[in-house]
Amino acid sequence: MSEQTIHLELNDAGVAPGLPTPADPRDHIHDVPYRPVEFRDDDLPAALERGAAWLRQAQQWLGEPADVIAVHLDYDDRDGYPYYNLKILCNEEDLAGVPLAIRESTKA
Repeated sequence: MSEQTIHLELNDAGVAPGLPTPADPRDHIHDVPYRPVEFRDDDLPAALERGAAWLRQAQQWLGEPADVIAVHLDYDDRDGYPYYNLKILCNEEDLAGVPLAIRESTKA
């Protein structure tokens, strides 16, 4: 059995350049491990809606369901910070576009 090398193009954040990014400036993709994608807001339904919208876009880009390891909800009661902190912990290979690269390499 031979091992196949797959070339991945990653940006400075270590994710595939085509991966949809959260639209709101309060939201972002963290570094490893687990690549939490964070959605922060004082309004929990708004944070959940943005998280769901991003997940739909990411799955459409990926072409398959994203491997979500966990969903974590926390709060921050410090003044000046959004109260709710929703994190969707994703498989780092999905965010790097590994399934896309594998599909592309099998087409060749």
